[in-house]
Amino acid sequence: MSLDKASAKIIAEINETASQFNSTIVIRANSKSFDAKSMLGLAYSILSCKSFKLDIKGPDEAKAKMEMARVFWKHGLPVEVL
Repeated sequence: MSLDKASAKIIAEINETASQFNSTIVIRANSKSFDAKSMLGLAYSILSCKSFKLDIKGPDEAKAKMEMARVFWKHGLPVEVL
């Protein structure tokens, strides 16, 4: 799959949302883990995976879990928050 304008927008929004939090936000997909604050990791996971798991740990994890789940579902990306 190639990076089109819609995918780039999704990646940017997920990255911007993740970057608002001090918590560590790890995306697990296809037996791999990616930092949600890494554009390269996000691009790979969003373009090549069909479902996602979010592992969020840190001082603001409750709010981060809520906001990250919201942005994934907004774009029709199935996500499970661990």
